[in-house]
This record gives sequence, C-alpha cells and structure tokens, in this order.
Amino acid sequence: MIDITGRVLSVWRRNLDAFLRTYRVNFIPPFVEPVLYLLALGFGLGTYIEAVDGIPYPVFIAPALVSISVMYSAFFECTYSSFVRMYYQKTFDAIIATPVSTDEVIAGEMLWGATRGMIYATLMLPVLMLFGVVSMPSSLLLIPFAFLAGLLFAGIAMCFTAITPSIDALNYPSFLFITPMFLFSGTFFPLDLLPEPIQYFALAALPLTHVVGINRAITLSALSPINLLSLTWIIVATAFFFVLAIRLMKRRLVV
Repeated sequence: MIDITGRVLSVWRRNLDAFLRTYRVNFIPPFVEPVLYLLALGFGLGTYIEAVDGIPYPVFIAPALVSISVMYSAFFECTYSSFVRMYYQKTFDAIIATPVSTDEVIAGEMLWGATRGMIYATLMLPVLMLFGVVSMPSSLLLIPFAFLAGLLFAGIAMCFTAITPSIDALNYPSFLFITPMFLFSGTFFPLDLLPEPIQYFALAALPLTHVVGINRAITLSALSPINLLSLTWIIVATAFFFVLAIRLMKRRLVV
C-alpha cells in the first residue's frame, strides 16, 4: 500500500521555496531557449522548408519546444537534483525523521518535478505568443497539460534515480533515453518520415511522442480522437511509473 496524505505538500513546498530563492537563474532558460530555437531552427533553417503538412515550420516546432522543455525540467529535477538531495545533502533522511513518510517524500519530489515542468511551459507561452506561432485561447491548455506530462517524466526519472548506483551513472538514461526522444518523437520533423519500425517504437516506448502530438494539436486548435488515445497512454503510463517509482525508492531508502 502507498501511504500518502496532505503532508506530501510540505515536501513540494520545501522544493518550491528552494526554487524561488534562485528564481532569477531558474526563470532565464524558459525565456531564452524558445527564442534561440525559433530563430535558429524556425526562422533560420525554416526558411528552406516551405511547410510541414501545410503548417509553417516555426508553428510546427513551437509545441515541440514546450514539450522538450517540460521533459528536460521534470526529468533532470527528479534525477540529478533528487539524487543530490537523497545522497549528498541527506534531505530525504531529514524529512523522513519527521511525521512525513517515505512515500510522501518521493511523491512530493515527483509533484515538484511536474510543477517545475508546468512553470517552464507557462513562462514559454508568452514568448511563443510574441512570435505568433501558437493559437489562442486553445494554447492555454498547454499549462495544465504540462503538469500531467511533467508528472510522467518525473515518475520515469525517479525510477532511474532509485536504481542508479552513482550520480555519474545518470548519464546513461540521459543519453540513451532522453536524447533519442529529443530526436525521434516528431519534434523537428513528422514521425511518418521515419521507417515504420521506428515509428511503432516511438509510439509504444517514447512518451515524448504522445506529449508532442497533443501539444501540437492544442496549439493548432486541432484536437482529434487520436489525441484521446495519446492522452490515455499518458495517463496510464503516469500512474504506472508513479507507483513504480515509490516502490523502487522505498526499496532503496528503507533498510
């Protein structure tokens, strides 16, 4: 059984307070990254690309930029940052010494990872609006969906944190899992340009594929039944990895 009460919010609040103490550094990337990507790829490389499925290239990659930002912020928060809090700073041990349970510590970490992804998506949205590459008001749905997508990547990240022997070993999931998703999830070119086996693999095993698909439908105001299938995939995977992460972390933390 998983034991989670309202005390999980105290873990979430602790991480939020730490985040806000360095807000100037934390708030810069969500503003700068979309500008760099849009200028270099959307309006640079994009000048050689007439359109993708009838969509201007900057408009095509804009939702992918939000998806990538959510993935990176949630994943790295619950791998490297969580590992530091767990192993080096002994923050988990200190919190567990209070009435907060181990389950609540891990759940709070994942909720914070999801929140950080949502914060990044929220900060990026005004930039994309200034470039005119997203449709309003439908694109406001990017914000709540970013929390769900962030929770998925946070759960996956916490599973890796639970089984990683050292912080250096976290490079393996970063390079072997995150990088392929960055490239082959329909981010910078349509998924159907890939060989069919890779397309099926991306749909079955790469969460970013479904996140990009939904975000693209949101920014284009073109939601369809296929997006409902992707949403179902995300919800099921999020629940699975959330529970799995707590069980794996308990196995590591409880001696």
